[in-house]
Amino acid sequence: MDDVLGQYLPIVFLLALVFLFVKILFEYLPKFSHHHFPSTDNFYGIYYTLTGLHALHVLGGVGAIAWFLLPGTALWRSDPVHYTHRIEYVGLYWHFVDLVWIFLFPTLYLL
Repeated sequence: MDDVLGQYLPIVFLLALVFLFVKILFEYLPKFSHHHFPSTDNFYGIYYTLTGLHALHVLGGVGAIAWFLLPGTALWRSDPVHYTHRIEYVGLYWHFVDLVWIFLFPTLYLL
């Protein structure tokens, strides 16, 4: 596997898991303990829907990256060009999820 890919893909994987961990531990759980549920009001309903969907998409990206780090490496050995194209598609997906967060963050946290 390419050195750059071999170095940065695990870092992206770990940082995505850190993001999900922080989201659950420091954001969702304190809100639940303060009795702020999706049914509390419209803001929390929209908040949990948007951030929950984003978290599910991050989890999907984590799954795709995990596949490329573990069983997907066999494709690298047999057909590196095909593997590289698939990595590019996952990168496009990942940056779309990034772009969504760029709009969600100011909308939900800075207003």
